[in-house]
Amino acid sequence: MERWVQQFDPDVQVPILKEVNYVLKKTYFSKERVMDFLRRLIDNEKLTGHDPQRFWRSVQFLDIQARGNSQKDMLALFSEALRDKFGFGIEACSRRNEDFIYLDDGIFTGKHLRVDLKSWIHNKAPKQAQVHVVCIALHRYGQYYAKTRLQEAIQEAQKDIEIRWWWKIELEDRKAYSHCADVLRPTHIPNDPAVEEYVASLRYKPTLRPPGHPGAAGLFSSDEAKILLEQEFLQAGVRIRRMCPNTNSCHRPLGYMELETLGFGSPIVTYRNCPNTAPLAFWFGSPWYPLFPRITNRQTDVESEDFEVPF
Repeated sequence: MERWVQQFDPDVQVPILKEVNYVLKKTYFSKERVMDFLRRLIDNEKLTGHDPQRFWRSVQFLDIQARGNSQKDMLALFSEALRDKFGFGIEACSRRNEDFIYLDDGIFTGKHLRVDLKSWIHNKAPKQAQVHVVCIALHRYGQYYAKTRLQEAIQEAQKDIEIRWWWKIELEDRKAYSHCADVLRPTHIPNDPAVEEYVASLRYKPTLRPPGHPGAAGLFSSDEAKILLEQEFLQAGVRIRRMCPNTNSCHRPLGYMELETLGFGSPIVTYRNCPNTAPLAFWFGSPWYPLFPRITNRQTDVESEDFEVPF
């Protein structure tokens, strides 16, 4: 972490470290935290009813993710949790029930969920079903986007499919709720020529949040501290876009986003990877030194290794 923070101006290094330490204690999900969430879900009566063992015996786990390994990793963890609890894994669960489980580590923009389930709805889903979308982190706009598109797909397929949502942490990222956003969304554009040039290149003016509220989920120690991260990570992200040869137009300063914005700004990180929707300052590399080296979806020949948060 010391090498990473030295890439920022000396006068902000200690405040950045303090706030990143504070935030990651809430937004970094170790393998133990993920397993704890899954174990609690196994006994969640709202999901399983009064007989959880019978419920899990009867459900089908979907393995339909088109890109990446996050779903396979989550399925392996859930299978382990089931064995610990009931003595059987997901391979012993039924394929004849109307209940389906879609597992992933997070719903960010909602695009991957929408693509995966839309294809399944049209091609493989039964006429009637209930799909439980289970994730660690759910971003509200990503949920809204995916939910809206999937309802359209269900109507097009003329099927009766209900989608229910289960999550560990919920983050506010909808534009209309910027006043209490949990993602990094700057209150103002810094007096930095490189940032001003980037903003001027955007087709639309970026959405800024009004100061005064650090977020609905209480992830930041104060609004002042959140503003510091927003300003410093925005400036660092613009520098990264200039200095790193492998960036593209969707590598926004505050995180990957197809729309022309300052970036997604999610503070979520898991033990298995750092989402590309997090600020570039967290994960982009060469010559920038990342805090969380990221394994991309293209690195199919590389096994994801556990890593612990560096504080």
